[in-house]
Amino acid sequence: MDKFRMVLDFCLSHQKVLGYGAVSLLTAGSERIFSVVVFKCPCNSWNLLYGSVFLLVPALILFLLGLLLSARGWKVLTGCCAPGRLSRGSRGGRTCRYLRVLWLVVVGAAVAPLTWIAVALLGGHFYECAASGNAAMQRYLCRGKEIQCLKEMLQVPCGASSLQEAQDMLMSLRAQSQVMGWILISGVTILALISTCISRCRSPVSILHLAFWKTYMAKEQELFEIKAKEHAVKLAERNLKCFFESTELEPFQTPSTRSWQTISSLFAFNPGEREHYYSMIHKYVSSKNKNGSIKSAEGDMFPSCLGFVDAAVGTDTEVL
Repeated sequence: MDKFRMVLDFCLSHQKVLGYGAVSLLTAGSERIFSVVVFKCPCNSWNLLYGSVFLLVPALILFLLGLLLSARGWKVLTGCCAPGRLSRGSRGGRTCRYLRVLWLVVVGAAVAPLTWIAVALLGGHFYECAASGNAAMQRYLCRGKEIQCLKEMLQVPCGASSLQEAQDMLMSLRAQSQVMGWILISGVTILALISTCISRCRSPVSILHLAFWKTYMAKEQELFEIKAKEHAVKLAERNLKCFFESTELEPFQTPSTRSWQTISSLFAFNPGEREHYYSMIHKYVSSKNKNGSIKSAEGDMFPSCLGFVDAAVGTDTEVL
């Protein structure tokens, strides 16, 4: 039991890295299945389009799915264009904050498509097919050779070319593909390392405080879902009882629309506050006004290392 708890704690503390790792593994496995089972280079004038579609279109689909399943993105977009919200959303630099959050959403959604492209380039099949149909690549590989080379290039990925240099051309295309794949992987890794270092260096809280914060958010979200379901059940029971039994409607306290909007807004950290708030719910119950709103204070900041606070949305609302 203790070992299971240790594994569970490890997964909770590294859920972001494990999530990205799982997405990358699933994407890599899917690419291998596509390249072996589905992909068949036509070896004709369709080579360029066919290879490019298999290389890029699945990446685009994965990117759009990543945007669709992003809880943080929907937290920003839901209700942002509602009447009366546009003017409030543009004050106090909130528009810039929204753009920053949406940028983080785009970066997170790019993990799966970049993995697809990198694995596909390392495999080489899609690039070999697409490059063999590209006129510039044909001229490059056939420079100094007979005109027949240009006509036979389309057959190189299928091994049906009569050219003596066909195998060398295929190896050259595969080498180009794999080199680009490793360049892409190394570039993304370096950018991720640099951005993580900058984010952590600019963190207003210590690493232990950050670990406690993440634990609090996980527990708050878990309890929020339980309490929300209990509250919804009680409200439904009261309404149905009143309907079927024709009884008087009993008073029932439930959060107002303004209160829901307040706790759904983006989190701002203020190091000058006497009490540190760990979520919008915590901030709301501690410092709300009579009208149920929270005013922005001087010194509010939005460190990227605290982006997990805005990403905390119920599991039932993540998939629309």
